[in-house]
Order: sequence, then structure tokens, then C-alpha cells
Amino acid sequence: MLKLTPVSLAKANEFVELFHRHHKRVTGHKFSIGCSLNGQLVGVVIVGRPVSRYLDNGKTLEVNRLCTLGIKNACSFLYSAAARAAKAMGYEKIITYILESESGASLKAAGWECAGLAGGKQWTGARKPPVPLYPQEMKIRYEKNLI
Repeated sequence: MLKLTPVSLAKANEFVELFHRHHKRVTGHKFSIGCSLNGQLVGVVIVGRPVSRYLDNGKTLEVNRLCTLGIKNACSFLYSAAARAAKAMGYEKIITYILESESGASLKAAGWECAGLAGGKQWTGARKPPVPLYPQEMKIRYEKNLI
């Protein structure tokens, strides 16, 4: 049975570095949550401020990373836990982005709603990194209202 477990940003980032398919660590967060199975860490969720400055209104959080070992229901378990924690902290909305090629099944199972296509395939402008940080593919935003 999956169990929630406290996890530091350092530990969550270490897990992401080892097991995430296409993302690297994050630099900051509001909170992180782990899930374990039989005492072994099998997934983490890292939640922080929205990356988009247009959505960073002080009442919205973003799941910046979610990474599991592929254990059944671990993703939806962590998305649900992140939403409950954000709500308990007084936030009104939580969002995340997935690649267009991903199904969103875990988000739907956790009660999140698809808000449609978001952003472009890559960073542009002065903040553009020298090398792509993730697959150059359209993203889909999911969100959950917490009020």
C-alpha cells in the first residue's frame, strides 16, 4: 500500500535526477512530498511557484516535477496529495504541464481538469537556455481549483 512520506527538496531532486525521463532538478520549491511502498521511496512530487509570471498571482502553485518508479497509482496518489497540501496552505489553484504525447490519465484520476494547450515547444527570448531542457513538444496544462 502506498504511503505519503516527508521528503526534502534535496532528496526529491536526487530522485528526479536518477529516474525522470526528461527533466532535471529544480532550484526551489514551496514543498515536496514522497510516496513509499514497503518502506522504499517510489515517487516524489515537487511543488513551487508557477513558472509563468502571468500565473504567479500568490494564490496558485505548480507541480514542477512529478517522478515515480512506475508503481501503479503512484502518480495520481502524489497529484492528489499535492492538491490537498496546497489547499491546506490556503492556495486557490494548482496547475501542472504534461507533454502533448502523454495521456494525462493520472491527472484525470486525481480530479484535475485539462485547460488545453499551453506555451510553445521551447523557451524563447533572453531566458532561453543554451541547450533544450526538455523535449521540444507542445505542453498541455492541467489545473485543479481548490476553493
